[in-house]
Amino acid sequence: MSNIFSPVKRFFGKYYSTEGAPPEIFNRTLYIACFVFGILGCARGYDEGYIGGLVVKEPFIERFGLNNPDATAEQLADLASNITSMVLVGSIGGSLLAMVLVDRFGRIRTLQGVCIGWIIAVVIQITSQSVGQLHVGRLFEGFCVGQTVVIGPCYLSEISPKNIRGLTNCIFAGAVYVGSFLSNFINYGCAVNMDPDSDQQWIVPTAFKIVLAGLLFIGSLFCYESPRWLVKRGRVERSALMLSKIRHLPTDHAYVQSEIHDIQAQLALEEEARGKYTLLGIFKELFLVKSVRYRILLALTAQILGQWSFAGSITVYMPDLVGLVGVQGNDRLLYSCFLGVVKFTSAYISAFFIIDYFGRKRALYLGITVQLLSTLFFAIYMIIVPNGGEEGSTVSDSARRASYAALAALYMSGVGWTMGWNSIQYLINAEMLPLGVRNIGTAMIMAWHYIHQYSTTKAMPSMLITITPGGTFFMGSAMLLMGLFWAWFFLPEISGRSLESMEELFDLPWYLIGRKGAQLCPDRSDIAQLKDNDIVDAESKEDDIVERTESRDNSSTEHRETVDLEKAVASEKK
Repeated sequence: MSNIFSPVKRFFGKYYSTEGAPPEIFNRTLYIACFVFGILGCARGYDEGYIGGLVVKEPFIERFGLNNPDATAEQLADLASNITSMVLVGSIGGSLLAMVLVDRFGRIRTLQGVCIGWIIAVVIQITSQSVGQLHVGRLFEGFCVGQTVVIGPCYLSEISPKNIRGLTNCIFAGAVYVGSFLSNFINYGCAVNMDPDSDQQWIVPTAFKIVLAGLLFIGSLFCYESPRWLVKRGRVERSALMLSKIRHLPTDHAYVQSEIHDIQAQLALEEEARGKYTLLGIFKELFLVKSVRYRILLALTAQILGQWSFAGSITVYMPDLVGLVGVQGNDRLLYSCFLGVVKFTSAYISAFFIIDYFGRKRALYLGITVQLLSTLFFAIYMIIVPNGGEEGSTVSDSARRASYAALAALYMSGVGWTMGWNSIQYLINAEMLPLGVRNIGTAMIMAWHYIHQYSTTKAMPSMLITITPGGTFFMGSAMLLMGLFWAWFFLPEISGRSLESMEELFDLPWYLIGRKGAQLCPDRSDIAQLKDNDIVDAESKEDDIVERTESRDNSSTEHRETVDLEKAVASEKK
């Protein structure tokens, strides 16, 4: 088994700084956990990718009344958008529910409950005979999917070595597009290979979610609970044991002991400053403690700027958007598949080669710039050629060539999104919040995320009509321009820092955190100061301490025995 993972170890050694990290910590246990909780991102990505293609299929339209002759065009559009966005509505509640479940039952058990609930939700949908039952199934699915964006990033941040924490979180972010990629191709495959009038056209893509949920449940059986959650619950010995298994090091190893010490010290510091954590105390810390409030506002602003760049809406409405540049019929589904491939590929290129290697800020700069230029080009094209996608319309050769570039711009906007906002929106939440409030803080942020994703998904069809496609994408460009300034001024570079070292960084004045925080506050945690030679020295010191302790104990025992013997002799003489 170790031979299978040796190329992965060599990869980390070549592209990532592993100074001070024992080679044993990069092991199959870590890789399996990162795969299971990383691929959890498929849950939301699959629905985002397939629902846009589902609502244009004739059997689905007929079953759920999307062709009702008694309804107006606005009413039918509203019904379609309700079906499309119902999972997002449920996800708002799901992410808030996760802040209780994840903290009470742990990451593993909550994931297993999500998988079971997800299967039940899918069964409700595929047996639907009315749009009401479909809404219930999709709403319940949203409650499950919404929890995944709290469980996955929290767990991955807590078990990953700091050297590759960005990579492991981006596996989750990239898995969104693995799900999108799969769902788009399953949709397209059903469209071209099945009876176009059969309900299997929409039942098969929906039922495939059961396979995903089953695989995630089985995978969770091979993972260990988060050591940081166990420390928070007061189970320190169990935490050391779990960390030992995840790191493939003995519990008394200096690296394991240093990591446990950092976790305990940070939690003790938080509890001493704010008292034992109650729900009211957690909310007070989130909004009344200056350094934590800054982090919350930072994450909430990132969700607004990212979602209103319309990247998520482009994924959902890709079949309609490619129609604006002249693509018709089943080719709209095929071109949506290509978007899934592009985002999937660029997400993992970013995960493996950009986010940790170049840092969070540079990755975001690059991603926003690519997305801004692409979105701006598409907006300009739609202003110059507003009717290029209408059937029977005639366009010039130059406009036709420009339509190919506009289509490419949609794909390039996806590349920019996966490099920038998509990587950051999950990663920084789980990285920068203190352990005591991490679950609830992340849950609140992701609920905010879903509120704005729902808003953009619901708003885009109307915006394309009222302010035209060009105006819609100009608005997205303006948000991206604001995002560049936000990243420069407010966002600190936290790549390579231990989770326990964030407090000092965010205690700086607010106007210095983003621009100079990394330079003014380097990582001073125990685990950051531990070098390879320190590990050897620490281990030898531990041996010396053990030897001295044993020697002292033996001497004490001999002394006590001598004293007892003298007392006994004196007693006999008396």
